Amino acid sequence: MPDDTFQTGFLNEPQLRGLRALVTGSSSGIGAEIARQLAAAGAQVVVHGHQNAEAAKALAQSIQGETLLFDLADVQQRNDLVSSAWQLAPIDIWVNNAGADVLTGDASAWPFDKKLEQLWKVDVTATVQLSRQIGSRMKQRGQGVILNMGWDQVETGMAGESGEMFAATKGAIMAFSRSLAKSLAPQVRVNCLAPGWIKTAWGNNTSEYWQERAVRESMLERWGTPRDVAQAACFLASPQASFITGQIFCVNGGMQR
Repeated sequence: MPDDTFQTGFLNEPQLRGLRALVTGSSSGIGAEIARQLAAAGAQVVVHGHQNAEAAKALAQSIQGETLLFDLADVQQRNDLVSSAWQLAPIDIWVNNAGADVLTGDASAWPFDKKLEQLWKVDVTATVQLSRQIGSRMKQRGQGVILNMGWDQVETGMAGESGEMFAATKGAIMAFSRSLAKSLAPQVRVNCLAPGWIKTAWGNNTSEYWQERAVRESMLERWGTPRDVAQAACFLASPQASFITGQIFCVNGGMQR
């Protein structure tokens, strides 16, 4: 069977036609690919960004979507994002993809406590507050899907500074997602993606040790791609997943522990 069989099948059919989606942190990386795949499946997509405003606007233009720019580290701007998005039109699919980048750029040199504080604000608190606000609107409306972003090594752990802070923050998101699913059922479905080694900006420039480790720890013997995560997100957002809620979905090529 040709490798492109699935590329031109279900996910590129208009499974999400007539639905509106918003993806936080979608100016680049995994978030940008989720926005593209949702649009390819027929959804009208709102691209959210903050620091990379031009990239967010360019992506929105390329998929005939809209752009909202807010800083999720700021509580008032989180509130404004929800109200602004809902004023455009009710949202059917909300993807909490945004996360603080503490592995590349100037932030990579920050002390542990500063990295953890930023991750907690952007990854955890923003996910909780945005989910609760948008979730209450969806529940009242009678329909909706929320997807959050965890990490596949939360339950097994990973040694080192990065492992410690991502286990704490992504673990919180995963636990919260399970409880939120119960709070919002049956009107709203809530699931959480838990990516493994995905080749984004950090993966493109990391050392040979991490390059080899990522391949070795996957049963499929390769890095994951943003598209791998985006395709899983599209499925979970679609009517095809209408009987799936409160679940953690690992996208990691079958992690070998």
